[in-house]
Amino acid sequence: MDEVLKAAKETGTSIEINAYPLRLDLNDIYVRKAKEMGVSFVINTDAHVNYQFEFMSYGVGTARRGWLEKGDVLNTFSYDMLIKRLKRK
Repeated sequence: MDEVLKAAKETGTSIEINAYPLRLDLNDIYVRKAKEMGVSFVINTDAHVNYQFEFMSYGVGTARRGWLEKGDVLNTFSYDMLIKRLKRK
C-alpha cells in the first residue's frame, strides 16, 4: 500500500474512499498516512440503487477517523474550486 500512496502523490492522483459497506477498501490508518503525504481523496458510495447513497456516512466516517478535513476531499469542493484544482495537474 505504501507504493500505491507514493505513486498517487507523485502523479497527483486522488485516492478513493469506497463507502460501500462490503468494500471499505481503504482503512483509516492508510487515509491518515496518505493525508500526511499530501494525497487528496474522493469519497464514493459505489451506489447502484438510490438507497445506497446512504452509504456515504461510512466513507465520511473513514475520512474522519483518518483526520481528513473538507479541503482534503475533492467532492466537497465547489465546481469552480474543483476545476481550479484539476487544472493544477
